[in-house]
This record gives sequence, structure tokens and C-alpha cells, in this order.
Amino acid sequence: MSLASPYLRAQSSELRTQNSADLLRFSTAGSVDDGKSTLIGRLLYETKQIVDDQLEAVERASRQQGADYLNLALLTDGLRAEREQGITIDVAYRYFATPRRKFIIADTPGHVQYTRNMITGASTSDLALILVDARNGVVEQTRRHALLATLLGVPRLVVCINKMDLVDYSEETFAGIRSEFEAFASRLNVEQIAYIPVSALAGDNVAEPSANMSWYGGPSLLRYLEEAPAGGRDRLGSLRFPVQYVVRPLSHEHHDYRGYAGQIAAGSVRPGDEVLVLPAGLTTRVASVDVFEDSLQEASAPLSVTLRLADDLAVSRGDMICSAYEPPTCTNALEATLCWLGTQPLRLDAPYLIQHSTRRVRAIVTALHHRLDPNTLDRDDTAGTLNLNDIGCASLRITQPLFVDSYDDCRATGSFILIDAGTHDTVAGGMVAPFPRPLAGES
Repeated sequence: MSLASPYLRAQSSELRTQNSADLLRFSTAGSVDDGKSTLIGRLLYETKQIVDDQLEAVERASRQQGADYLNLALLTDGLRAEREQGITIDVAYRYFATPRRKFIIADTPGHVQYTRNMITGASTSDLALILVDARNGVVEQTRRHALLATLLGVPRLVVCINKMDLVDYSEETFAGIRSEFEAFASRLNVEQIAYIPVSALAGDNVAEPSANMSWYGGPSLLRYLEEAPAGGRDRLGSLRFPVQYVVRPLSHEHHDYRGYAGQIAAGSVRPGDEVLVLPAGLTTRVASVDVFEDSLQEASAPLSVTLRLADDLAVSRGDMICSAYEPPTCTNALEATLCWLGTQPLRLDAPYLIQHSTRRVRAIVTALHHRLDPNTLDRDDTAGTLNLNDIGCASLRITQPLFVDSYDDCRATGSFILIDAGTHDTVAGGMVAPFPRPLAGES
């Protein structure tokens, strides 16, 4: 009989189910009042995800507000209002499906004050959907969201130029905004950008092609989402398994069982594989790959499993079981991109904590090399600190070694959060890599 920690049971089952389906995770971003809530509501409505009583409530609320149309923004504006009142500013996740695919939307706030939440939503996304109000064109938040999405390794952007009904479905307006965004995006490290003119309110080009924009020959938004590649952002194929929990059953029947539970961060693992245990630097083989009531012949990221090893080694939370042939870098010093999330500015040589996968160690920021302007992408080499929502490149020194990869190769082992050692507030998200990455057209 195989064992796993109880907290893994439901998660393992859920992840296996998700892996068997075609699932696309995408985030939505846009400036305030660009129509993000209406667009999400429209997607839910067109894919028949709204139950009858919920639809009736929206219709009733729309009439009470004096609207002569179905205000689909009401499906999500309740949570937005809560965020703006300070009740919560967290990311909201929406779920819907079509016969062709399942979707998870990370609905992120649009206000600059909540940029940190946009980072949370985009960090696990295969695609970022950026809304632009056709009347206003590209604004500061448009550029900021596009920059953050590409820094976070999101390979595809969909620029939805919304409210086309308010500019008479003008092809010239669409072309002008597209040209403006392309000029900015030419310096970003992004694989693919699609531009789709829509009216979330009227439904134009959301689920079906619009007769009002016959000049547009591309797919509707929903068709694009159904066909966009999912996953595949991490290039690292070697095993990375941060140990989260040591499984030692108390029952007499399984008294000799010792397993190491956690989530596979990258790669895959099979019984018999030779692995390296860090920081001990010892090699062994995998005896079994266990999930609740089952053992697997192979498991891949992001499945949660329990690994049993052939040898009795001292392994604890925060250690890493990895490929014996392509291990991560073991280092006490990092250079990283920091997205500053704290209300207090960065302090050089002040005590911080780094949370990297399941390992937490003390650290200091020894140098700030430059700060990036999200509007112009210019670097300020004279910057002495980072404030809320700033992005910059910094060097860090760490008291105990971390086992890291480049963020370009593996998000899970190439990312970390920085924590204030005094208040325990999360103050920054970090990506292991020299910053900025080479921009298109630069050597």
C-alpha cells in the first residue's frame, strides 16, 4: 500500500484530472474602466456558464440601474467593489469551458495600486489578455501590464481593443492603436501578440465574428483562446522536486515507510531514476512514486506526489531532489529582477528573508543596479531604491545556499519572494536572471 500526506489527496486527484484535459490559464489586465468586467461577463454568458437565477438577478439589477441592456459587468463588479472598499484586493479566478477546452481566468485589478495582484495572476498564465479602451488608446497601465506579463514569462499577449462600438467600429482607430502598441512591444521579449477589435458590451468579435467589422479578418476572441497553445513556458525538462513534507506514518503496519512529499516543479520522475539530494550532494535512486492509494510509473510537473528513495538519507523540508545529471545552481548570491510590492522602499543591506520554493533563508540586497521605466523601458542607473510598483535589477547575498535555475528556464525554481524580516510582509517578487533580458533588436 502506498501512502501520501492527507493534504495531497484532493490536490493529486485534481491535478491528474486537469492534466488529462486541454486547459488554458490566462490573465486579464487593463486600466480602470477599460471594460474588463464586461468582457469576462460576456465570455461567461456566451459559453452558457451563467445559471438562470443568476442571469435573472443581473437582468433585474440592470433595469434598476436604468440600463436598457444586459449589464454583464454586474457578474464580476461585486468583487471589484469589495476590492475598492479595501475588503479584499486579491485575484479572482473564474472558470468556464467550451466543447473544445477548459479555461481558468485570473481576473486581476486594473488600478496601479494593485499592480502586485496583476503579478500574482500573470505568474501562472499561459496567455495575458490586455484590454485597451478604443477611445483612450495605449495608456500607462497598458504598458505596465504588458511589461510585467513579459517579464513574468507569459509567451503570448492578446491585445483586445474594446469599446469599438463607441468609435463607430473604425478600422482606422484600431490600426492606430495597434501601431502604437507595436512600437512599444517591439522592445519586449514576447513570442506572439494578437490584436482583436471587440465590443464586450455588444458582443462583437467576442464569441462570433462581427458583421460590424467586416474589415477584420482574424478570429473572434473565443476562437483564439480555444486554439492558443497551452503550457510549455518552461524550457527545463530536468527534475526539480522541492521537499515540502516528510511522510512518516505512525501506524505499526507502515512503521518503516519514509517518503518525501511535495509538488514536482519541473521535469518528470520514474522509479529507478538516479537523483541528487541537495544540499547534502548525495545521489540515490527513486524507489517509488506514490500518490494516495496508488503508485505511478511516471509523474510530471505539476503533480503532487510522495517519493521514496532507495537509500536512507537525511532529507528534510527545504531540501531538493533533482536530476543527478542536470542539477540546479547552488548559490549564496543572486542577481535578479525585483518587482517591488512593499509600501516601504527597498533598503540596501537591511535584513530580508527569501522564500524560494519550500526553502526560507535570510538575505540582504547588496546593490541596486538600475530601475526600469515601464513607459519608456529606459533604465535609471542612478536609482538608489525601489518604491511600490517599481521594477529593477538587484544583487542579493544569502546566508544559506539556494538551488536555483534561471527564470527563463523554470519559473518555479527561478522565482522567489522577498519578505521583510521585521514585519514579515511580502515586499518583492523576484526572478533569477540578469535584468533586463536582452530586448529585441539589442545585442
